[in-house]
Amino acid sequence: MSRSLDIHPLTKTAFAPFGDVIELDPATMRYINGGNTERFHALAVAEAAGEGARVIVNLFRGQPRSFPYEIGMMERHPLGSQSFSPLADRPFLVVVSEDEGGKPGRPQVFLASGGQGVNYRRNVWHHPLIALDEPSTFVVVDRDGPGNNLEEHFFDTPFIIRDPAL
Repeated sequence: MSRSLDIHPLTKTAFAPFGDVIELDPATMRYINGGNTERFHALAVAEAAGEGARVIVNLFRGQPRSFPYEIGMMERHPLGSQSFSPLADRPFLVVVSEDEGGKPGRPQVFLASGGQGVNYRRNVWHHPLIALDEPSTFVVVDRDGPGNNLEEHFFDTPFIIRDPAL
C-alpha cells in the first residue's frame, strides 16, 4: 500500500464524516443590524462535554510546512469539537482519518481555500494545523476545562504529502 497521500478539494459532502466546513453559505444568510450586516447562521456546532467545561475562542498562528511533508501522528479531542477559521485569505491543508479500532486509519487530505474553515467533531482524528507558504493566523474555537481532551497516535511508518503545488 502506498504511503503517499493525495490532496482533495475541501467540500461539505467530502468532509461530512469528520465535521463541518465553515464558509459563507447563502442558504444560511440573513440580514441583521438594520440590514447593514449579513449573518451566515449556525455554520457549525461547538461541542464541550463534561462538568466545568466551556467553549473558548483562541488565535493560533501556524508556521508554513515544507514539502514533501510527513504525517507521523494524528490527534483527537474526546471531550470537545475544535474549529479552525483563517483570518487571511490563505489556503491550508486539512488532514483527517476515520477511527479504526481506537486508532486513526489512512489519512485523507483536503485543500481548504482561504475562505473556508473546518470544525472537527469530538473524537475525529486530525493532524495539527498545516499552514502553507507563509505564517497564517486562525480563529480556533474549542473546549477548555477539566479532563484529558487530547489523545495522540504516532504511526509506525509516516504518510507523505507531496508538494500541494498551489
